[in-house]
Amino acid sequence: MTVLIITRSDDNVSPARVAAAVEARGVRAYRLDTDRFPTEIRVSIDDQPDAPTRGRISGPAGDVTLEEITSVYYRRFNVGARIPSELEPPLRAPSVEESRRVLHGLLAVLSASGAFGLDRIDVVRRAENKPLQMALARLADGLDTPRTLVSNDPAAVRAFAARQPAGIIAKMMASFAVYDEAGRENVVFTNPVRDEDLADLDGLSLCPMTFQERLPKALELRVTVVGDRVMAASIDSQALPRARSDWRREGVALLNEWRHYELPPAVRAGALALMGALGLHYGAFDFIVTPDGRHVFLEVNPCGEFMWLLERPGLPIDEALADLLCDRARDR
Repeated sequence: MTVLIITRSDDNVSPARVAAAVEARGVRAYRLDTDRFPTEIRVSIDDQPDAPTRGRISGPAGDVTLEEITSVYYRRFNVGARIPSELEPPLRAPSVEESRRVLHGLLAVLSASGAFGLDRIDVVRRAENKPLQMALARLADGLDTPRTLVSNDPAAVRAFAARQPAGIIAKMMASFAVYDEAGRENVVFTNPVRDEDLADLDGLSLCPMTFQERLPKALELRVTVVGDRVMAASIDSQALPRARSDWRREGVALLNEWRHYELPPAVRAGALALMGALGLHYGAFDFIVTPDGRHVFLEVNPCGEFMWLLERPGLPIDEALADLLCDRARDR
């Protein structure tokens, strides 16, 4: 048995923690840093009927045949990052694309051969669709959802805002950063929409946005689901002014303030139902808990980060992942 871990060389300690937990169960963990392919890692997919193996991966972690791989943990993808940037764009772009297709093909062959995927790329890509998440969440018993509008129509946004007495917030579907002239990273966070913002929405003609009703917050939750295990942690994001709209603005300052949280059974059941509807085995949920006790679903991240939760409050997410990858845990 071998668990193939798909990540990138600049990832944090999370895949290493999962690999250690896998190997503690007597199963080999093979790490494939996708940014090292095709420059440092060799991949062969052999479709000859009389070939001794269906294929092989060779690289810094050693060799592994495709027959040995029983599970795949898909976490991060950055194929072709080390193909020289000096290569002419008309040559570099197809090199990156061909490399990407080869690794996608490798994962598809493993899936077709019966290897367990946590999760398959096609499932992850579908599940990342935020409008789909919200539509399915509204159908799941136990999940409360915020009023939401996705639009590039200024008139629709202003009409939506007029119907929300507590105001609205704006956010993006994808996490990204804008870099200034000095190369400094400016992450795009969730922000409240002010009257002056509503008066100037011309930018929507270049990029649509997601708008939601602004909800009062008692706590914010990160709920991590692995198979049928649901692990929740809470943070008082209102303790720091800059964190009130988006706790990530003060993520470092709040690092040690995360606490175990007991999720209501109905919300737990709703989260599992949404996981099933999306076809996911792993998901990192974000919730708001309002002062009157509503648990409001915001989104689920199919490959969401969990590193900080391993230490505070000490959620055993790495162990749960290893159990599922090594076929030692129940799935839904």
